[in-house]
Amino acid sequence: MRTDLDFQSLELFIALARTKNFTRAAAEMNLSQSALSRSIQKLEEQLGQPLFERKPREVVLTDLGELLLERAKEILKLVEDTFSELSDATRRGRIRLGAIPTIAPYFLPRLLGSFADKHPEVSVLVQEDTTETLIKRCAQGEIDLAIVALPIIAKYLEIEPLFDEELLLVLPVGHPLAEMKAITVEDVGNYPFVMLNEAHCLSENISSFCRRQSVQPVTVERTSQLTTVQELVALDHGVSIVPEMARRIDLSERRLYRSFSGEKPIRTVALMWNAYRYQSKAVAALMEHARTQAACFQASSSES
Repeated sequence: MRTDLDFQSLELFIALARTKNFTRAAAEMNLSQSALSRSIQKLEEQLGQPLFERKPREVVLTDLGELLLERAKEILKLVEDTFSELSDATRRGRIRLGAIPTIAPYFLPRLLGSFADKHPEVSVLVQEDTTETLIKRCAQGEIDLAIVALPIIAKYLEIEPLFDEELLLVLPVGHPLAEMKAITVEDVGNYPFVMLNEAHCLSENISSFCRRQSVQPVTVERTSQLTTVQELVALDHGVSIVPEMARRIDLSERRLYRSFSGEKPIRTVALMWNAYRYQSKAVAALMEHARTQAACFQASSSES
């Protein structure tokens, strides 16, 4: 068996294993389908066995292919991490940071602003996306670090809680609930409710809290942006529950924010990263800075 395998062949093999289709894999790798076919054929000839079972509409890995896929990912990850580590001391730092939409516009500006003051040589590229997508990108090494909200179910990823944040009831000015001294979740149950769509973990935080109180909000509208939720509330489309960090930057006089009496809904904001990948000094510095900023956020929440 010949062992003169090259990295490009492994990358093409991984792309085909992921897409299960020569056309899609070739397009993804910016290569002609015939060139991809020749590369895979050469790889199979070198190994002396087929890597894929060809079917009419897709290809499926053989047992040997499954083994090679696992090893190929390890090899390419090791090479990438090695070059990252070797160049870390000499090149300008760059961090790929992910964050969910209900955190990014509220927590990141202050975090990244103060981080830039301390580390002007480091550039931070922010990728805002849903929790599910950030988990995939973190696992695949497409981002170095993510700021998310628990709960998170993700194998092989490290999760570190940063702080707990209260979720507040937001009302339009003049709403009947605004006159009550103490508001429970049961008081909200019969009013129209505005929520984010199901792709956002905040919706599950809110729904879970309501289920524990045996309350099912009358949902009249769903949207994908938290700022749209706030605007719909101001226009009297319903009430909603939003994170405290969203209240902190809301300058509108058309909305009121109230805490619930009794059990209060909360969410836990956390850091997420792939511990199996190399973490640069810049990433480590940002993680430590996030911990410091989280402590400040928690302290200011207790005082307010």
